Amino acid sequence: MEKFTKLVSRAIPLPIENVDTDQIIPARFLKATSKAGFGENLFRDWRFHKDGSSKEDFILNNSNYSGKILVAGENFGCGSSREHAAWALEDYGFKVIISSYFADIFRGNALNNGILPIKIEKEKLTLLLQHLDQNPNAEIEVDLEHQTLSLAEIDLKETFEIDPYKKMCLINGYDDIDFLLSKKEAIAQFEMQ
Repeated sequence: MEKFTKLVSRAIPLPIENVDTDQIIPARFLKATSKAGFGENLFRDWRFHKDGSSKEDFILNNSNYSGKILVAGENFGCGSSREHAAWALEDYGFKVIISSYFADIFRGNALNNGILPIKIEKEKLTLLLQHLDQNPNAEIEVDLEHQTLSLAEIDLKETFEIDPYKKMCLINGYDDIDFLLSKKEAIAQFEMQ
């Protein structure tokens, strides 16, 4: 995984509540075992017509919006426990997902795949979504070390919670195996005692 310390990026607003993992990546695309290529089918049924042509009214097809941050409506990642949803979001290029609520399994899958899910109050989320709708070039700063999210244009500065172990893993670019490997010498010394 890539190391994550600070990100300054434009954001894509997705003001839809209760986005489930089947909407994020439809089940018919779960045949691969490699993480690569899932981004092509992210929000597939919302992004494309059945003939493969783009739906111009869907936000990911709007050239005014881009960025590594997705700002989503409440209850993002509900439904099944499919890790492929995190794979698709990461493969598409998202590094941060902001919402007022995440399904627990989705949150864990996101963190395990190098995506930082940030939970903020519903009122702040509404304010952020409204601002992004009117200002596609707005940049959000996410500082993982200090656990802050800010958007200077609207004087928004929020702190967020994250499990200390997952924070350390993101900052160092570790998955769980990388973390264990980083402790290899300490483990060997312990075994020699």
